[in-house]
Amino acid sequence: MLSRIVAITLAAALSLAATLACAADTLRVSAIPDEHPAELLRKFKPLGSYLSQQLGMRVEFVALADYDAVVDALADERIDLAWLGGFNLVQARLKRRDVLPLVQRAEDEKFTSKIISANPAVQNLQDLQGKTFAFGSLSSTSDSLMPRYFLLQHGIRPETFFSHTAYSAAQEATARWVQEGKADAGALSSSAWEQLLATGQVDPERVRVIATTAPYFDYNWSVRGKLAPALREQIRQAFLQLNPDNAQHQAILELQGASRFIETRPENYAELEQAAHAAGLLR
Repeated sequence: MLSRIVAITLAAALSLAATLACAADTLRVSAIPDEHPAELLRKFKPLGSYLSQQLGMRVEFVALADYDAVVDALADERIDLAWLGGFNLVQARLKRRDVLPLVQRAEDEKFTSKIISANPAVQNLQDLQGKTFAFGSLSSTSDSLMPRYFLLQHGIRPETFFSHTAYSAAQEATARWVQEGKADAGALSSSAWEQLLATGQVDPERVRVIATTAPYFDYNWSVRGKLAPALREQIRQAFLQLNPDNAQHQAILELQGASRFIETRPENYAELEQAAHAAGLLR
């Protein structure tokens, strides 16, 4: 009986060791689902292959259900690296202060959001009183937090100023709701707006921008707190070395919506934390 217990214990120990070894050789990466999961994976695959080559390890994409799930997974150290919005980084660092932003796209230094409308009677923000309004995802920086903060700065509290406030869960859906008249106005990121125009998903003859927020820091690639410093630095350098003059690198950058990647730091997101408190999205 004793030998059997020893054998079972040894087998369990070996299994655990194998699991840990596998985890140590794999970089687990996720991203907030601000697009369809299939689109996220399509955009990540070339980047994942590049990171695997640069780091000399397996890189695995972990699809998660929603923004909160990604934040929780990074804070709980169930993933190693995550593509976050600025607000999501604030949320993650409130859970674990050692979550660290490494890099951001150059475009994310001065990110903005648009407020759009297709209602002919709406020419400015004040014309929206008593009308319906759509945000994207509640946990999104660009189509929830910063548009809400912008409205508050203009004396507009959404829950009392609008007749109805809704969340579409996706920027494309917000634009569609506005274009189809299901909402009198809505908020989305400037980059999403430009992409929707470029792909013909919105009609500029019907839908127009009525306001633009002030610039803010947004998307970033962040790592869990206990990731080995040497690996953390390797990841940072891998992103910084992506060169638009290199055809393979340029293809990766285009899929990421980036001209290049630059370093970032936690202090860049202090304004977002302030905005989140002011908007009542942090307790």
